[in-house]
Amino acid sequence: MKIFFNNSCSICRSEINVYKKQGIKHLEWVDITNNKSAENDTQKTNKELLRRLHVKYNGKTYSGAKAFIILWGSIPKFKLLGKILSIPIIFHIFSFTYEVVAFFLYIKNRNQLKS
Repeated sequence: MKIFFNNSCSICRSEINVYKKQGIKHLEWVDITNNKSAENDTQKTNKELLRRLHVKYNGKTYSGAKAFIILWGSIPKFKLLGKILSIPIIFHIFSFTYEVVAFFLYIKNRNQLKS
């Protein structure tokens, strides 16, 4: 599984570092910052990659809240959180909240976009 994240965002990097410390060997961490191969691998633009977390799992790319659910499902310490946030009504709230936070992080980091 590949996780595509923005390492140049201090908030994003801090959160991802928590997951990296779990030492899960089958997780590949890919910084999307100025990474053309990440764009090719996900079939996403730089802007789309910067906007949300992305996970490539079983040949398919997932974005946003769904990407987090998949990621957490592969990390033992976070599996329960992923299961709870997967409950349909809770997932909708989580997804909405994620989109709001992700939007403001995108605004904060959009200067990374190539002109």
